[in-house]
Amino acid sequence: MTRYRQILAVRGLAPLLSVSLLARTAITAVGMALTMYVVLGLDMSYGAAGGAAAALTTGLAVGGPLLGRVIDRRGLRTVLLATVLAQAVFWLSVPILPYTALLGGAFAAGLLMVPAQPVTRQAIAAMTTAEQRRAAFALESVQGELSYMVGPAVVILCAAKVSPGVVAWGLGAAIAAGGTGIAVLNPPLRAGDEADVGAVGRPPRREWLGVGMIAVLAMAFGTTMLLSGVDLALVATLEGAGQVSWAALVVAVLGVTSVAGGLIYGALSRPLPTWLLLGLLGLVTIPAGLADDWRWLCVAVVGTGFLAAPTLSSVTEAVSRLAPAGVRGEATGLQSSAQSAGFALGSPVVGLAIDVSVPAGSFAAAGLASIAAALTGCLLSRRCPSPQPPTSARREGERGTDTTRVQGSTS
Repeated sequence: MTRYRQILAVRGLAPLLSVSLLARTAITAVGMALTMYVVLGLDMSYGAAGGAAAALTTGLAVGGPLLGRVIDRRGLRTVLLATVLAQAVFWLSVPILPYTALLGGAFAAGLLMVPAQPVTRQAIAAMTTAEQRRAAFALESVQGELSYMVGPAVVILCAAKVSPGVVAWGLGAAIAAGGTGIAVLNPPLRAGDEADVGAVGRPPRREWLGVGMIAVLAMAFGTTMLLSGVDLALVATLEGAGQVSWAALVVAVLGVTSVAGGLIYGALSRPLPTWLLLGLLGLVTIPAGLADDWRWLCVAVVGTGFLAAPTLSSVTEAVSRLAPAGVRGEATGLQSSAQSAGFALGSPVVGLAIDVSVPAGSFAAAGLASIAAALTGCLLSRRCPSPQPPTSARREGERGTDTTRVQGSTS
């Protein structure tokens, strides 16, 4: 735990993680909030609700790198204020929008979502030394797990007690508050030796979006595809056993073990290759299909949970290492887009496996998809076995543990 105390002692990092947690918890619940509103507020089918959630997810996937590019060029506060305003307008308007307008608004809201997750990752890369980053990114991945555990559950609970329109207002207020808090903190997005990167200019995309980065993005996609598929697979398994009421407990076990795995991984002295972590994640997920009731399923998902946060943390650390400072916003946006695409495709792929086989096949489908992504990442990485880190990162390694930081061009 000494390592984590040192990380949280970095000036400005603990407040950023706290404010970002608020924003990310609300953002993880946006799909569920739209689903509840369409089903309960508009009295439409779950298929229609899925269409609204898909429109928002598509906007998220498209908007991630675009917003990151604007942050690189215009600074953080400009993007945060614009996205906070967009979220406030959309969520205030949700209760009065007809379904067709809701689809267009959901896409726009995804396109202009407050970039809490990418900004947190950029700030961690700027505020920590190379030796601290694995533990810091592990904390960030744990933060993500907590947000996924809390956000959708709170929305479901509130929707059962109050109108879904009021839930939409509250969710919009939480997103706006989190984005505003990050803007007030205005964390640095570039380290001290990267402050002059704006004068040098952006490196061409072909210099950094090469084989190594594509390998990492493929593994980011594979990780979230597995996690999305596992959520559906465990529900299908429990429904087949007539025990769907125990799904919340199984999901809680999955989340708690992921948090534990992330914290343990961050405390390790040496990292593991991302492709190895992802491959192991797929391997331990496949046998979960043998579980036939909630007790065995709780045991079976421990391995999946234990490796989930470390894999996500390793992906984030790799993106940070490969992305030069001048394009780090765009690179983290691409990572978010790859992960959003994985979440969007995981459920349909696993759902198809359930339809054509048995629930046990759903875990196999999720595990094999991640193993395929791990093999892809491994093969691509071997074509680029020793990627050169950004120039600033090399200078940092040469100077040791110099932790002097200055504000990047974020205002």
